[in-house]
Amino acid sequence: MTEHRTVRILADNSSATRIVNEMTRRRFFSLMGVVGGTALLAACAPGGGPGGGPAPQATGGELESKLSIYSWGDYDSPDVLAAFTKELGPKLTVDSFGSNEELIAKLVAAKGTGGYDIIVPTGAFIPQMIENDLLLKLNKDLIPNLEHMDPAFLGRSWDKNNDYSICKAWGTTGFVYDKTKITRELKTWNDFLDCAQNEASGATSVLDDPAEITGMYYWANGIDWNTTDPAEIDACEEFIVGKLAPHIAAFDSYPGSGAIPQSSHALIEVWNGDARQGMNNSDEPDKWQWVLGSPETELWMDNWAISASAPHPEAAHAFINFVLTPENQLANVDYIGYHTGAKDIEEKAREAGLELLDLVFFTPEQLATMKDGEVNEAQTRTVEIYNKAKAAAGA
Repeated sequence: MTEHRTVRILADNSSATRIVNEMTRRRFFSLMGVVGGTALLAACAPGGGPGGGPAPQATGGELESKLSIYSWGDYDSPDVLAAFTKELGPKLTVDSFGSNEELIAKLVAAKGTGGYDIIVPTGAFIPQMIENDLLLKLNKDLIPNLEHMDPAFLGRSWDKNNDYSICKAWGTTGFVYDKTKITRELKTWNDFLDCAQNEASGATSVLDDPAEITGMYYWANGIDWNTTDPAEIDACEEFIVGKLAPHIAAFDSYPGSGAIPQSSHALIEVWNGDARQGMNNSDEPDKWQWVLGSPETELWMDNWAISASAPHPEAAHAFINFVLTPENQLANVDYIGYHTGAKDIEEKAREAGLELLDLVFFTPEQLATMKDGEVNEAQTRTVEIYNKAKAAAGA
């Protein structure tokens, strides 16, 4: 989990850009602050289903009548969800979390009785979840639509045989600003941080995530955001807590569903797909300008997985197989605004005339600026900075 992760770009015969590295988002940083540190996963009871019984299995039998999903907020096309129930029967319950830490804490605290079937962890967390028996091994015979996935997005280092997970979506972090309120052009993270302290003071929203809060400072200043150098971390804290935080109005991981369409803030740190969703839902989309943060920003991948205590394993496998069809993959790209790792999905999106695709698909030059993260010994300080920033902002 602590090894350095690199980005490699490959081109297939259609010259489409493929990402083939281990990608991370919303890292394991705040777990220690939320539930007392690494002891959380160490305390997991190995194996078994709810109440210590045998782990659930899926053999291709009759689907259960229900299915529960625990995922990131507004992360699936409602049309796809409705079609699943209409075509296959199980009624869906969808709950959302704001971080991988929250997901893992909920699963562990429930001690195998949480009732969730489908979960959506980010890649970096999967090895620890496998090791601590939080994930069900997939029966890939029940997921034939796996054939529609681009091989470049399979076999990731956290799960090389896709025994426990399949790519759901990948993306990056940038920001949007309201051009009717901020009249200068913003191009970089330095511009973002400067604007937040000036004309966007009191009207700035940042992602509610420790890594994203500190990341802005590191990216803006050309510092490796995986740094463990105490002096660099101290400087980050001094700036984020002492200078930036008093100007922050909100910590919001989902501005696309509220802040952007409602124009409640003028400057907003946001994940790319959520930015696209917010702009598409805005009555005045042209007033919003998307900026892929430079000189560097992040890159992450989320994954379909099934909880080790899933009460409805047959329906869970059927759901994953259902969303992997080309038509459902395209519908989800359009709705969530993220690349889903499906074969030829960029070409299909352009043929379908989907809008704002520059927020979904990126050039090799843009991809070269995206750096993945690590879980390392700096995580405690990262969480401390995050908590101090929220306190200083009055959040």
